[in-house]
Amino acid sequence: MTIIDLLERNSRLYGDEISLVEINPAVKEIRRVTWKEYELTEPNPSSYYRREISWHVFDEKANRFANLLISRGIEKGDKVGILLMNCLEWLPIYFGILKTGALAVPLNFRYDSDEIEYCVNLADVDILVFGPEFIGRVEEIADNIITNRLLIYVGENCPTFAEDYRSMTANCSSKPLGTQLTEQDDAAIYFSSGTTGFPKAILHTHESLLHSCRVEQNHHGQVREDVFLCIPPLYHTGAKMHWFGSLLSGSKAVLLKGTKPAYILEAVSKEKCTIVWLLVPWAQDIVEAVESGELKLEDYDLKQWRLMHIGAQPVPPSLIREWKKLFPEHDYDTNYGLSESIGPGCVHLGVENIHKVGAIGKAGYGWETKIVAENHEEVKRGEVGELAVKGPGVMTCYVKNEEETEEVLDKGWLYTGDMAMEDEDGFIFLVDRKKDVIISGGENIYPVQIEDFLRHCNAVHDVAVIGIPDKRLGETTAAIIECKPGMSCTAEEINTFCGKLPRYKRPHSVYFDEIPRNPTGKIEKPKLREKYCGNRLVEAQVKG
Repeated sequence: MTIIDLLERNSRLYGDEISLVEINPAVKEIRRVTWKEYELTEPNPSSYYRREISWHVFDEKANRFANLLISRGIEKGDKVGILLMNCLEWLPIYFGILKTGALAVPLNFRYDSDEIEYCVNLADVDILVFGPEFIGRVEEIADNIITNRLLIYVGENCPTFAEDYRSMTANCSSKPLGTQLTEQDDAAIYFSSGTTGFPKAILHTHESLLHSCRVEQNHHGQVREDVFLCIPPLYHTGAKMHWFGSLLSGSKAVLLKGTKPAYILEAVSKEKCTIVWLLVPWAQDIVEAVESGELKLEDYDLKQWRLMHIGAQPVPPSLIREWKKLFPEHDYDTNYGLSESIGPGCVHLGVENIHKVGAIGKAGYGWETKIVAENHEEVKRGEVGELAVKGPGVMTCYVKNEEETEEVLDKGWLYTGDMAMEDEDGFIFLVDRKKDVIISGGENIYPVQIEDFLRHCNAVHDVAVIGIPDKRLGETTAAIIECKPGMSCTAEEINTFCGKLPRYKRPHSVYFDEIPRNPTGKIEKPKLREKYCGNRLVEAQVKG
């Protein structure tokens, strides 16, 4: 059994029910969208742009694309790249690729042209599917990559160097191919976040994808009546694997374009969403918008919203305390995972364990965990070590990178590079990334601990702590602080606030700046190191 079987089952059992909705609250215009399979009219000029498809249409679109790929010579084991913003076409294209036995290769929408070319070559992509946002970037490298590859364009006004997705699929058969696949067959190549240089290509099997479906539903109990709001980019394992719970339960999902608090609450209200996965900055923005009076919860119909969960980064306990004040009826959960472990869920807090907020939890459904020293021997509870995980969702390898594969895989265990500790109750707490640990005067300093402390400061909206080279101590700590809108503070105020920290943990330098985050909400510390370690700027240039 593979996830293709789940889609085809949903088409048979729930064919006329809505599977996917795409909404864009920023588009305020009358839209009439006509497809061969369905027609949708938006008569209200004040309503947001909205499209939807049923499970039957979803499966038919996947079949049409699969048949198109076969007609262009794609065979089992070939690779097809996806470079699209979240849209209604994304998942049918993904499943169309899988139906042929080829590997889906999602690409980060933030990649520049050089990174796109690098990833296309690393993964040996045969066909690249791209959208209108990427015309310029793809055109820059088209002459380099088009010789042995087909470029397929999804959108209006197809550029001359590509072929048009809609016209190409219009006359393709909507019948299934009947490709024989097993859980052991290769299914997809995902890319690491690339925070230490060009990204690594991560190979997963159909077993990995199917296990993520089971993990997600086991953790969050999706039923057919649930509606999942998906905001993060689908190229990332996190968003897609959380959606896999909807696939397994045959329930509707909503793809929201935009992260403004008003957009999120409006989508939950209008689409009757019951489950929402947020990144820390989006949850923080909602809390601040409500507390400031910018948004009023009574303006929205939110009574059906049952679960808010967060992943992709450490979650400040203070944020969840504020959230529960505003939404006392919500269940809360957090999930931990990596692209190498097919996204979220290898470690899982559980809605029943909110008293342990701040922990990432215990081993997820079907997973094992351990915390180890440098020699891979397990450390005692309460001691800091590297988190390792083992389960059916561990990657096969890094493509064309045997050396780094051997560094992180050993006897089925994936060594995550995250430093963690386990408390007396068996709950795991992230301490920091192994590569982010600051060693100052022989002391190990974990930036996440300082960041969590600084978030309690009333003026702090976001914060990142990095190490800055120092001849005497090796490194010193620097705090980069982004103030809340309309608020400001000084370095002196931050230093006073940090007086309760042990002296060696107090920031040696304080800067005020925006905190860069990637599409999955993780702080892009390499950018901050490049900026603040390369040029020792004057401290505490306050930006209100």
